[in-house]
Amino acid sequence: MARRPAGSFSRDGGRRGRAGTAVGAIAPEAATSPKAPAPKPAAPPVPPDPNLVLLGEFGRAHGLNGEIRLKSYTGDPLAIAGYGPLLTSDGRTLTLSGVRTAPGSSPDMLIARVTDITGRNAAEALNRVALFIPRDRLAEPEDDDEVYAADLVGATALDEAGTVVGTIVAVPNYGGGDLLELRPAAGGATALLPFTKAFVPVLDLPQRRVTVVLPDDFFAPVGEKPADEPD
Repeated sequence: MARRPAGSFSRDGGRRGRAGTAVGAIAPEAATSPKAPAPKPAAPPVPPDPNLVLLGEFGRAHGLNGEIRLKSYTGDPLAIAGYGPLLTSDGRTLTLSGVRTAPGSSPDMLIARVTDITGRNAAEALNRVALFIPRDRLAEPEDDDEVYAADLVGATALDEAGTVVGTIVAVPNYGGGDLLELRPAAGGATALLPFTKAFVPVLDLPQRRVTVVLPDDFFAPVGEKPADEPD
C-alpha cells in the first residue's frame, strides 16, 4: 500500500541528489534523487484481466537450487509472500514458499523460492513471468490517498498541461516515504519523485494516469550543470 501525504513544494526545482541531502530549493524531505545510468528498463507487465492486480515479476535464476530473483511491486516488498497462491498470465498458479531481500540497494528486488521449483533450469523457465492476484482478495484502501503500489506501476504520468512525461515503473520506499520511479517518455535513465500531493496532485487510476508536477531539471543527466551556473 502506498500513501500520498501532503508535502512541501517549491516550483523552482533543484538538482537531484540522494535522499537526505540538501538539494537546491527543495526541502530535504521532498528531494528527488537520480538513478545511475542504465539501459532502458522494460515496461511493467500489463494485467491480462482488469480484475487482476500485478504483484511481482520473476527475473533470472539465482544459484543452482531453484531460487529466483523477483521484483516485488507490493508496498512492503517482502509482503508478496503473504498473499497465498498467485496467478500467471497463462493461467498457472504459483506459491512463494519464501523470500528475502536480494543483495544490492533495491529493496524491491528479492530472492524467492517457489513451491515445487527445485533446480536452476526450472527457475530459469520462470524468467519474466509476472504474478497477479484477483482484486477481490485485496482489502479496499481506507481513503482516497491510500492506493495499492501495484496499481501505480505502469501508469502514465502527465504534466499539468496533459502532456505525457513518463511511465511509473516502480514505487520504492527507502525509509523516507513512498517514491514514484519515472521512466521518461523520451527514454533515458529513470528518476525518483516523492509521492505527495504537491508532486502528484491528481490520481486517475481507473484510466491508469497520474498528474505530476516535476522540477524543471527532473530528467537532466546526473552531473549536468544548470545553464545559469558559471563555468
